[in-house]
Amino acid sequence: MRAAIIDAGDTPGTTCPYCGVGCGVRVREEQEAVAVSGDPQHPANHGRLCSKGAALGETLDLEGRLLEPMVDGQAVDWGQALDTVAGRFSEIIATHGPDAVAFYVSGQLLTEDYYVANKLMKGFIGSGNIDTNSRLCMSTAVAAHKRAFGADAVPGCYDDLELADLVVIVGSNAAWAHPVLYQRLVAAKRTRPDMRVVVIDPRRTPTCDIADLHLGLRPGSDAFLFNGLLDFLRREDAIDWGYLEASTEGFSAALAAARASAGSIPQVAAACGLDEAAVLRFYRWFACTARTVTLFSQGINQSSSGVDKANAIINVHLATGRIGKPGACPFSLTGQPNAMGGREVGGLANQLAAHMDFEDPAAVERVRRFWQAPGMAGGPGLKAVDLFEAIHAGKVKAVWIMATNPVVSLPNADRVAEALARCDFVVVSDCMRETDTTRYADVLLPATTWGEKDGTVTNSERRISRQRAFLPPPGKARADWWIISQVAARMGFASAFDYRRPVEIFREHARLSSLENGGDRAFDIGALADIDGNAYDALQPVQWPVSTQAGQGTARLYADGRFYTPSGRARLIAIDPRYPRNAPDDAYPLALNTGRIRDQWHTMTRSAKTPRLTAHLDEPFVHVHPVDAASCRLASGDVARISSRWGEMLARVSVTGEQRPGSVFAPMHWSAQFASAGRVDAVVNPATDPISGQPELKHTPVRLQRLATRWQAFALSRGPLTDPGAEYWSRIRGRGYWRHEMAGCHPPGDWTAWARSLLGAEGEWLIFEDAAAGRFRAACIRAGRVSGAVFVSTLGPLPERGWLGELMGHAVLDDSDRVHLLAGRPARGVVEAGPVVCACFNVGLNTLLTAIASDGLDSVESIGQALKAGTNCGSCVPELRKLIERRDGPVTA
Repeated sequence: MRAAIIDAGDTPGTTCPYCGVGCGVRVREEQEAVAVSGDPQHPANHGRLCSKGAALGETLDLEGRLLEPMVDGQAVDWGQALDTVAGRFSEIIATHGPDAVAFYVSGQLLTEDYYVANKLMKGFIGSGNIDTNSRLCMSTAVAAHKRAFGADAVPGCYDDLELADLVVIVGSNAAWAHPVLYQRLVAAKRTRPDMRVVVIDPRRTPTCDIADLHLGLRPGSDAFLFNGLLDFLRREDAIDWGYLEASTEGFSAALAAARASAGSIPQVAAACGLDEAAVLRFYRWFACTARTVTLFSQGINQSSSGVDKANAIINVHLATGRIGKPGACPFSLTGQPNAMGGREVGGLANQLAAHMDFEDPAAVERVRRFWQAPGMAGGPGLKAVDLFEAIHAGKVKAVWIMATNPVVSLPNADRVAEALARCDFVVVSDCMRETDTTRYADVLLPATTWGEKDGTVTNSERRISRQRAFLPPPGKARADWWIISQVAARMGFASAFDYRRPVEIFREHARLSSLENGGDRAFDIGALADIDGNAYDALQPVQWPVSTQAGQGTARLYADGRFYTPSGRARLIAIDPRYPRNAPDDAYPLALNTGRIRDQWHTMTRSAKTPRLTAHLDEPFVHVHPVDAASCRLASGDVARISSRWGEMLARVSVTGEQRPGSVFAPMHWSAQFASAGRVDAVVNPATDPISGQPELKHTPVRLQRLATRWQAFALSRGPLTDPGAEYWSRIRGRGYWRHEMAGCHPPGDWTAWARSLLGAEGEWLIFEDAAAGRFRAACIRAGRVSGAVFVSTLGPLPERGWLGELMGHAVLDDSDRVHLLAGRPARGVVEAGPVVCACFNVGLNTLLTAIASDGLDSVESIGQALKAGTNCGSCVPELRKLIERRDGPVTA
C-alpha cells in the first residue's frame, strides 16, 4: 500500500469527492488497504455513504495516473513545464491581449484551488475568461436565485426535507444522483407515513419508489405546470397576502403571465401531457400544505429556458411565504462536490469573487483594491459553450483545462474536440494520463486527487467542510493551487501568489467575503478570516453565512423576510413558458434525455476503477419505450445508432415502459476509454439558456436505427485490449481482469486468427467452433491459468459472464474447469450470480431471485436480513422491490 497518513481515533475525517451532498468520510488503514466509512458526526450524512462513496478505498491505486509533467509528449521536470506554460501564456497575451487566453476549471477542485485560479485570470491576466463545468449543472440555479433573492444563496438546509409534510422532487432522480440525501427522505417518510412525496419527471425513475404521485410530464413543460400552480393558488385563496405585501415585489406581473399561459387545469394538462385529475391532486396538496420543500436539479437546470423554470418554482414558494421556515423552501440540489465553493470564489465567467458581480463597478474596484491587481478584468468572460466556440474560431488561442473532461461532457462534443485540435496551446492539469481531453494537450500537469488534496468544499446546503489529505502526493503530482501559483509567479505576479499552505488561501478568501460587507452580501465567512493552521486543520462543517459568535453557521436564510435585492424584497418573476428550443421532427422524431446512473460518476476516471461499480450497468445503453422500439424495429439487447444533427453514438437498447413515449434516455458517463462510441454528448445539441448559459442536455431531437450486426462476442483478458476490432465495443473492469463486450457488422474470415490477434498468440490454446450453431469459443492458457478467453455467437445468446470471470482468478485450471470453460456453462450445482443489483455487498440478480423463490423472502427487510442487499446506501431498494413482485425464479446460466 502507498505510505499513508491515516485517520485514527478522534482525528477529523474528510469529505466524499462525488456529488454535492457533501458526505463526511472516515478512513483507516486495514490489512494494508484504505477502508472507508461514513462519518457519523458529519451533519450531511450521519454516517451513511452511497455505493460510490463506500467504494472510494478501491479507487486509490496508481494505475493510469499522471505522475510527471509532460511537454509535447515528453516527461520533463516541473521547472521546464511551468516555464513553458507561463511563457506561452505571456506571449499570447502580449500579442493578442488577455481575452485570447482562458481557463476551464471544475467542481472537482477545492475552494482554495478555485480561488487562486480565479484570482490569476480575472485579477492579474485581466480577463473574465474563466468558466467551470458547473456551468453544465448549476449555473441556472445561480441565475434564478439572483433574480429572485438578489443573491445566489440556497434558502434551506437538509433538515427541511425531514421536517416537510410535502416534498416535491422536480427533474431529479435523487435515488441515484443524490442517494444519501434521498435515503434521509426515505427514513423520514417511514417515520411519518403522512408525509407526501411528488415526483415530477418524464421518466419513472427509482426515485418514484416512495412517490405518492408521479407526474410524468412532457419533457421541458415544467414552467407550464408551476405557472398553473401559481394561478391555482390565487384562485383557491392559498396566497400569503401578508408575506407578499411585506417581503416581495412583482406578484401582479407574475400572476398575469401565469394566467395567460396556464390559466386552467385543462390548459396545464394539455401543455404538460398529463392527466387533469393528477394535476389537480398535486395542486391541492401544495395549496393545503404549509411545510413544503421543492427539490429541483438537472431536469430543470439543463434547459434552454431553465432559469425561467427555476423561477416558476421559486414563485410559488414566495407567493405562499414558504421560505426561510423549517420544512418550507425551494431547494437546488448541487451536482458536484464543490460546485458551491466554485460559486463562492467567482469560478463562473460572469462572477467576481465572494459573490460579487461585474455589474457593480464598486465591487470591481473593491476586488481590484483587495488583490492589488492593476490589470483587473472589468467585465464577464465567455461561458463554457461560447468559450469553446471561441477556441474553435481561433479567438481564444490558449486554454488551461483543470480537473475536467470537456471532450466528453460538453454538448456537441465532437466540435469541442475539433476546437482543442485547432487551439495554439492547450494545457491540461489532471490526475489521469489518458482521457479524451488529455490527448489534445501540449502540456500535461500532474495534479493531486482525493486522498491527497487538502482544503475545503461547500455542499448544497451551504455547508463548508474540510477535505483532508491522508495520502502523500504520488510521483511529482502537486496540488492545483500550487501549480497555478507557480505559473503566476513566472508570469510576474509572485508577490500576489506567495502561498505556502491552503490555510493562507482560505484566510484571504474569508477576508474578501467580509470586506465592506455591511450585510448586503449573503456570502460572508469573515468570522473565519483569522483562523490559524491548527483551527483550520480541525475545522468542523459549518454553513455560511458564518456569524462572529464563535464561528456559528446559519441553517436557513430569509427567515426575517429580507432579501439581498436593492429593495430588500424578493422578486416574483413573470414567466412566459417555452418548450425546448430544438423540437423533434420527421427526421429526428425522438427527444433524447441524458443523465447519471447509480454507480458511476462523470466520465468514470475514478468510479470505473473498482469492479463493484462497473457491475450494475456495464455498457452504454438507451432506454426506449415499447411503442418507440416497435416503430424503430428495436429489441432489448440490440445495438442502436443514436443520431442527431450534431453527432452520433452507439448504445445497447433497453426497452422499458418506464420511459415516456416519444423520448429516450442515455447516460452521460462513457468516454473513449470505455466504449467505441459511447459519448452521449457527441449527440447533444449546443442550445443554451440565454441568461445562465447552461446547455440543454435534457432535450435533443434524435433518431434511432438498429446497427446491422452479424455477430456478438465478449472477451476476457488480463489487461484492456487496445483495438477489439468491432464496430461496437465497451470495456468493463472485473476483479483481476477486463471484459470487452463487442458487436460487429462484418465477421472476420478466420475466427481463430482473430482470437489470437486479439489476445496474443503465445500460450496453449483451447478452441471450440460449431459453425452450424454460430458458436466460436477460445481460451489462451499460460502457466496453467486462463490469460484470456473469447466467446462469439452469430445466431444466439452468449454465456453468462460472472462465473467465467471467476475462472480468471484460478491459480491452475483442472480438466473440469477446461471442459466447462469451452462449454460456456458452470459446473453442475453452481448458480451464476447474475448481474449485480446491490453494489455495496456484490449481490447478483440470480442470487436474489433464488432466495426470493426458495426462502420466501417477501419484503426488502427480509432480503436485507438474508443477503444484506439494500442495507447500506439503499440505492438498490427500488430494484429489490420489483424483484419481489416478479417472483419468477432464477435466470438459468
